[in-house]
Amino acid sequence: MTIYADTNFFVALYCHGPNGDEAQRLHDLAISGAEPAYPVSLISRLEFTNALQQSVYFTRQGIPGIQISREHALVIEALFFTELARGTSLANVILPERRLERQFQDLCHRHTAKEGFRTYDILHVASALVLKRDTFWSFDQKARKLAKLEGLAVN
Repeated sequence: MTIYADTNFFVALYCHGPNGDEAQRLHDLAISGAEPAYPVSLISRLEFTNALQQSVYFTRQGIPGIQISREHALVIEALFFTELARGTSLANVILPERRLERQFQDLCHRHTAKEGFRTYDILHVASALVLKRDTFWSFDQKARKLAKLEGLAVN
């Protein structure tokens, strides 16, 4: 099993929010199977930082979800990037831009008009395919649906 995890998986894992227990269970499964580090691309790095800051905003607005302070978000972000720098459970990857773009365009043309997939859903599934992963972990229903359509196993 070669796993690609999208940003909401990482947010659930690191923030212990609504899907935190399931993210931890899946992570433990990956570790027990000696799964190599999760690939983390520029897209995931940028989206992770923004997702944490969105959670801070939602907390301040009283919107349900992951409830964190700005300080807690910065601690979680630092932990994520420290683990990424170590390269043990997270591996920094550079995706070939042209291959990613071609894969993205292909997925978009085949699925978006019919299913309404969002850009990030397509970017993450395209990334998994470019990296030749066979498993896609996400808590986003639409992203998992696209991954399934492309033959990836999902959580």
